[in-house]
Amino acid sequence: MLPQPIPYQGSKRRIAPIILDHLPKRMSRFVEPFAGSAAMSIAVADRNRAGEFWLNDAHLALMTLWQQIIDHPRELGDQYTAMWVEQLGRERAFFDKVRDRFNQRQEPADFLYLLARCVKAAIRYNAGGEFNNTPDNRRKGARPAEMCRRITRTSQLFHDRARLTAWDYKKVLRECEERDFIYMDPPYQGVRGQRDRRYLPEFDHEEFCVQLAELNDRNIPFAVSYDGRTGDRVYGEPLPAHLDLVRVEISAGRSTQATLLGRSELTYESLYISPALQALGATRKPAATTQLIFQ
Repeated sequence: MLPQPIPYQGSKRRIAPIILDHLPKRMSRFVEPFAGSAAMSIAVADRNRAGEFWLNDAHLALMTLWQQIIDHPRELGDQYTAMWVEQLGRERAFFDKVRDRFNQRQEPADFLYLLARCVKAAIRYNAGGEFNNTPDNRRKGARPAEMCRRITRTSQLFHDRARLTAWDYKKVLRECEERDFIYMDPPYQGVRGQRDRRYLPEFDHEEFCVQLAELNDRNIPFAVSYDGRTGDRVYGEPLPAHLDLVRVEISAGRSTQATLLGRSELTYESLYISPALQALGATRKPAATTQLIFQ
């Protein structure tokens, strides 16, 4: 099983093997400008399909946590273990204490604990920029032994071959070269602009399309996870046809929300394949659970 030290809403961990079927067998450097929990980078590293990695996210606290996971796994594991034990018997009060402390100091171990305990593992901030998600009182977070295993294994996968930055994604794209492969999973379009602000950086659809066109002009291969649907309900704005992308629908399983409402509906996520990646033959053998849709 792939290690996943950072619990993260919207992670591609479950469908990473399917996405990998559409990527090159070997990549010089794998770049994630919207890294989040870096589920795809972990999957690529676990299969040794890239020599180097560049993990970027505009969320500084998240990238600070990544730096701790890769460079100081034992220290981070010990800190998480101490907090997990200390919470027992007073879980809600302890969560509130750690949340207040994180909003003051931005310590990576505190952030990891909050993500392990909060509702839906969702990063949410209030208008003042403070983390304000609440705990899921049904669970205490991953047990220390399991979390330490995840952290240690992930550190081994990326140690001495990962670059970490907390830049705006456009700066990352400008520095990429033809030797790179870029995988992008931008903030989910359905949640931007809400009051709770799950994502700190602003993200603009039209600007993103301009950036993709520039990558095409520079012949840099990339793939983008973007829009999708559940049943007949479509979410997100699709990427435009003028970019010459191939859109692949990937089944992400049954919708939890629909199941709670008594409906049985499958969720599909779109993967867009760039012309440079198409030239590498990425669309020749789609997985059985995907559907190719040519724009």
